[in-house]
Amino acid sequence: MLDWTEYIKIFTTLLAIVDPLAIIPIFVSLTKDSTDYDRRHIAKITSISVAIILTVATLIGKPLLNFFGVSIASFKVGGGILLLLMAIAMMQAKRTEGKQTPEEAEEAEEKDSIAVVPIAMPLLAGPGAISTVIIYSDTSTEPLHITFIIITILLVAMLTWVFLNIAIPVSRMLGKTGINIMVRLMGLLLAAIAAEFITGGLLQLLPGLGK
Repeated sequence: MLDWTEYIKIFTTLLAIVDPLAIIPIFVSLTKDSTDYDRRHIAKITSISVAIILTVATLIGKPLLNFFGVSIASFKVGGGILLLLMAIAMMQAKRTEGKQTPEEAEEAEEKDSIAVVPIAMPLLAGPGAISTVIIYSDTSTEPLHITFIIITILLVAMLTWVFLNIAIPVSRMLGKTGINIMVRLMGLLLAAIAAEFITGGLLQLLPGLGK
């Protein structure tokens, strides 16, 4: 088990990566022709999908890495670089292609059901979030630790549901500028976390660096 402050950090990190606030303009755009009932239904399916995707990644991520012969240290470096690229895009108020390419965005406009793809995956529970839960799940071998990680995922999914349900009023209140400011602040936090992942992975791969 980790100290309780570490679980607060895990929650904050995952919330910054999933970043349901940043998805609000996209959600409003993709559901512009939907009724309030349809928006609520999409929000529910999206948050459930986020919870399932990240929980599955937490439970089978490490065994999958072992199967392919990838060390968690290497995965930390790779995941950290991915998070750093996402953070840079967030600080520029841009949508990183690690989450969604322009082709995927165009295809999403034509889909009848958008809750799972592209909103839940890859926009919310994308490669960055999946990498993060796998890395954090490896920090302790105790079953209770994994339980707390899953609880953290459920809290983030619940907040995602809340944000999507109030997407229209929040979009009107904050406007694009207000949302971009919040996204930039999350990006700054994410950059610091990415640096920790990369540094931790390199110290494991090259112990001599710490001397």
